[in-house]
Amino acid sequence: MRSALGKAIREELISKNVAALTTLPSASKTKKKRQHMVWGVDEARKFLEHLRAADDPLYAAYVLTLVLGLRRGEVLGLAWDCVDLGGEQLWISRQLTRVGGQLLHRETTKTDDSTASLPLFGLCVNALKHRQRTQEDARKAAGAKWRDSNLVFTTRNGTPIEPRNFNRAFEAHCRKAGVPNIRVHDTRHTCASLLAALDVHPRVAMRILRHSQISMTMDVYTQIPSPETRKALDRLNASLDTEEGDR
Repeated sequence: MRSALGKAIREELISKNVAALTTLPSASKTKKKRQHMVWGVDEARKFLEHLRAADDPLYAAYVLTLVLGLRRGEVLGLAWDCVDLGGEQLWISRQLTRVGGQLLHRETTKTDDSTASLPLFGLCVNALKHRQRTQEDARKAAGAKWRDSNLVFTTRNGTPIEPRNFNRAFEAHCRKAGVPNIRVHDTRHTCASLLAALDVHPRVAMRILRHSQISMTMDVYTQIPSPETRKALDRLNASLDTEEGDR
């Protein structure tokens, strides 16, 4: 507006630029307002503990979101043919998005980041094995209503999960777990700290975080988790291990 009024003065359409009298907020203040709340390791652990206690069928989706930093569309678009539990790796090659009222399962852009595999370890592997079991139980319960999509995360009838419903479920779990209500996307900022809590080597973390230099990883790989947090994460993993052995 200031520029437009300045032009109007030069063309002698007006005599005074009133917009020039205003004070713009400083860049630092603007940046501060745009910052969003993020979780620490203990809050992420508390959230996962709540989901595990509730035996939520999408527990593994939240594990991948927090531990591997996957985006919502990447998690909901993950297919079983992109998961290698034996080789402990997965590929992000598709994402689920809603465009123009349609739910689309689209190929991601073929960049080095999207086609390279991400390592799976401990908590992630066991969570995905748990997901296989819960999905098979849902398939049997749905019977003829089941719609096979090959997606890892589906509704009780096998259909893709509506992204907005995933957001709503996340918000509800935040309240029940007693942790700050943040955006799903902001869980990516907790990823590095959780990797440190799980004793993941910085070089592996660099690959997961998709950093080009190890110095970038070390800058965010700094939060030292308490022994209690490490033990709690071990218990989460052990609970899934025990369940797998009972099958």
